[in-house]
Amino acid sequence: MPEPALLYEKKDGIATLTMNRPEARNALNPEMMVRLADAWQDVNDDPSIRVAILTGAGEQAFCAGADLEQLIGMAQGRRQPETEFEKRLVADPMLNFKALLRNYQVDKPILSAIKGYCVAGGTELIQVTDIRIASDDAQFGLAEVKRGLFPVGGSTVRLPRQIPFTMAMYILLTGERLSAEEVLRAGLVTKVVPKSEVLSEARRIAAIICENGPLAVRAIKQSVLAGLGLPIDAALDKELELGIPVQMTEDAKEGSRAFKEKRKPVYRGR
Repeated sequence: MPEPALLYEKKDGIATLTMNRPEARNALNPEMMVRLADAWQDVNDDPSIRVAILTGAGEQAFCAGADLEQLIGMAQGRRQPETEFEKRLVADPMLNFKALLRNYQVDKPILSAIKGYCVAGGTELIQVTDIRIASDDAQFGLAEVKRGLFPVGGSTVRLPRQIPFTMAMYILLTGERLSAEEVLRAGLVTKVVPKSEVLSEARRIAAIICENGPLAVRAIKQSVLAGLGLPIDAALDKELELGIPVQMTEDAKEGSRAFKEKRKPVYRGR
């Protein structure tokens, strides 16, 4: 039996989602999209998971975008659904957007560990991750415009909010590729490291987050994302709405006690 197009494992509070089509540069096909949608749902639903890491199998690519024949061909009606995954996508087209986290929000932090090609759908996917670790040979870009396509994964909305406007427009309108150092300067990625250190660095940061108060972590992410679409006064009101209840939790009391007693806190998520 072939391996699934997405590998999903959970260990020590960290869920790792590995796009697993290295022979196709981890291009998004119907199976991968459905499995991604299901995995994101589980990340939200499983209370033992505190952080997720999204990465790609192999050394060549994080994700080279949509599989034009399998995914786009079916969406354009050039081929009929055959597998159970294709039939699920046809029955519920919103699964595509859930896989890309376009219209579905994961309330726990997501890190991306990026090696090699991260283009088209790959660049769209990293925009929904909170911390991004890239290899020094990684390449980025939104090539959809070169093929007469539209980057419907949310890039025309998210990218200008995350990096300078003119750089966002350059990426969107030219479809040209950028190096890891170029996107680091633009602020699209958090850190650039040697390829051999990408996943270990993502895991190191994920482990740090796992040690923090889970209620505080989730509320902070929720406040940041909510505030992006609000005027400053409304965003500050939202911050208090989310933040004050966290201050009253048992975890908050435990954090203060542990600091006073000079020991590591034991958080229980309540």
